[in-house]
Order: sequence, then C-alpha cells, then structure tokens
Amino acid sequence: MQTATALPALSALAQESRLAVFRLLVQAGPEGLAASRIAEHLDIAPSSLSFHLKELTHARLLLSRQEGRFVFYSANIGTMNDLIGFLTENCCGGVPCGVGQKTC
Repeated sequence: MQTATALPALSALAQESRLAVFRLLVQAGPEGLAASRIAEHLDIAPSSLSFHLKELTHARLLLSRQEGRFVFYSANIGTMNDLIGFLTENCCGGVPCGVGQKTC
C-alpha cells in the first residue's frame, strides 16, 4: 500500500462513528449488514450513516452490494490487511516484534 492510499483510509477511520461502523462490519463478516441494520446497531440517523458509509467506501474500506431494495455493506478485509501491513512494515527495524524486546 502506498501512502497516498493509506491516508484516506486512516482519515476515514479517524472519526468515532466511522470507526464504529467499520468495527461492526468486521465483526459481521463477509455477508455484511444492510444499511438499516447498521443504523439500528449503532443508533445513527440514516442521513448521517449515509455520509459515513460513503466516506468509508471512498477510502476502499467497505464493499457494497445491492440485494433487492437493500444495500449490504461489508468490511474490505483486503484493504484492512494492506493498511495494517503498511503501518507495521518497518516495525522493530526488521527484527520480529517481541524477540529480545520488551516493547515493539
């Protein structure tokens, strides 16, 4: 992952409601949840949720699919793993974390 790709993802996650949405969808797994269910779980108004879903989708952190009249959202695990890899690629100067160190 390049810095230019990581920045929008980090920015999207740096907001309480969007972070809560993303964490909920990670827990929900690949099937995801309908937008209405996300709103219910997190007690977010539909208009606000729509904005947050758009931001997370734009950052490539969410995938969406239409089923009838419902839109289901799921966490984009590939992007999540790429972001984690980007954040940790130079961890501990190339030495496996925890080997001979109290902290990483």
